[in-house]
Amino acid sequence: MRSAIFKSRDLWAGLLLIAIGASALAIARNYPFGNALRMGPGFFPVILGALLVLFGIALLVTGLRAMQPIEGRWSLRALIVLPLALVAFDALMEHGGFVPAMIVLIVGSALAGGEFKIFEVLVFSLGLTALCVAVFIWVLGLPYPLLAGFF
Repeated sequence: MRSAIFKSRDLWAGLLLIAIGASALAIARNYPFGNALRMGPGFFPVILGALLVLFGIALLVTGLRAMQPIEGRWSLRALIVLPLALVAFDALMEHGGFVPAMIVLIVGSALAGGEFKIFEVLVFSLGLTALCVAVFIWVLGLPYPLLAGFF
């Protein structure tokens, strides 16, 4: 029975949400909270952290009742490729621009999965990059260069 508790997927997900929420609450404990009309810098992290803790508790209780085991295995490829894609995104945002960074991030993330099809990934990455350029650069006006040295 004891080992079955530690193999419950909802138990671990609940504990993770509680840990993240408690960390947000601990980090934001000294920030001014404000109120709903004049939010201080601590308003969002405290509210979000409290919600994460509450959802984590609910998930933890659900996990202890249902006892659904963890299915599947860890993908070693995903554990290696996804962090590398994030590091490449960061490096390219700094030196290559928004468009190449997004394409490398999307293609790198797709490489982490088991069903990589180059044509589908390239079409998806171009479409998603165009959408991100429209939203983040043009609509929100974030000051990222599209291509370093050009735009």
